[in-house]
Amino acid sequence: MKFVCPLIVVEDLARSRHLYEDVLGLKVIADFGENLSFEGPFAIHLKSHFSELIDGKKIIKGSNSSEIYFEHDELEILAEKLRAEGLEFVHEIREQPWRQKVMRVYDYDKNMLEIGESMEHTAFRLAEEGMIYKEIAATLYLSTEQVLKAIKKYKDNA
Repeated sequence: MKFVCPLIVVEDLARSRHLYEDVLGLKVIADFGENLSFEGPFAIHLKSHFSELIDGKKIIKGSNSSEIYFEHDELEILAEKLRAEGLEFVHEIREQPWRQKVMRVYDYDKNMLEIGESMEHTAFRLAEEGMIYKEIAATLYLSTEQVLKAIKKYKDNA
């Protein structure tokens, strides 16, 4: 067996495509009419068509039983874009117990999206805040090697 991708159901394919492609920056790799596949992998499917495929069974919006996870290191900038789209925030940017910054929002169809800074960026940010490498590694459950590599990556790109 091979896992292919998560798929979520949406009411308006064009509107959702705008969110995922234009706002979140995902690249469409296949357009099948009633569904779209994005790099990642990730897919969206038009509710009216998907409902037919599952014999009209009820599709429940906003159940909060799952989320789609993305990473983006400029959360504050992205949060403003999401507010401008009128999306409802589950919660604003906050630190998780392991210090990674994340926010959660609902897409137009009440699918929950978690968007967090990468763990590498978290390691870099914590180092910039003065935390020592061994503490960062312990906090993030990464090896000291991984922490040093992440910090170097971000410093080299600065």
